[in-house]
Amino acid sequence: MGSPLAYLLVSWGVITVVLVGLLIYRAVLSTREDDQIYLNKAEVSMMAGEQQVLIGRLQRLSRPITWLAVLSGLLLVGSAGVWLWNGLISF
Repeated sequence: MGSPLAYLLVSWGVITVVLVGLLIYRAVLSTREDDQIYLNKAEVSMMAGEQQVLIGRLQRLSRPITWLAVLSGLLLVGSAGVWLWNGLISF
């Protein structure tokens, strides 16, 4: 394995692990969001703040998740390209 290919694969692995971690964190937050049951108007006013905080966290996570997914895909395609290039050169 060539040095540039190794760097690409290691960086892809790190980015993908961070991406999976954020996806798991978002899934945990979204399950907490779905668990809210409002029984009366007093509980609605008390729990509405918590619900808005959860929604804010979910919205803030969407941009980094998108960027990490794109970066992970680009690194994977770049790794495949370098691997193919090394194969064609040595052929």
